[in-house]
Amino acid sequence: MLRFLLILLVALVVYALVDCVRYDRTQMPGGLPKALWVTLIVVFPAAGALAWLVVSRVNTQAQRAAPRGPAHPSGYGPGVPPRRPVTRPVAPDDDPEFLASLNRRAEQERREAEAEQGEQDTEDGATDGADDDGGPGTRH
Repeated sequence: MLRFLLILLVALVVYALVDCVRYDRTQMPGGLPKALWVTLIVVFPAAGALAWLVVSRVNTQAQRAAPRGPAHPSGYGPGVPPRRPVTRPVAPDDDPEFLASLNRRAEQERREAEAEQGEQDTEDGATDGADDDGGPGTRH
């Protein structure tokens, strides 16, 4: 029985640590910084892990119940989380604008190739049609 409780405690502490580390730094529950929460979970495993689970779940439910719109017309004020800066994708193949530009370039090259092919076809057709001028040797 003691072994089961010890395994359960270790699992609880590991879960609480992973959950705490993955939690958004700007929305840490209880007004405590992330480093302090990790320290509490490690130093006081049972109490720290249980406290983290209770406080983080209550904080998550309160955020879901809170109104989504800004509390103040300017967009700043109590209850409005700070805005994150917009970041660009790191790799070119993750950038939708880059991929769209590749598609536009490929489409443009395809159109140009079709236009060149069409010009060649009309030039070839003009030479073939020159022999057929509707003269006396032509059958209709």
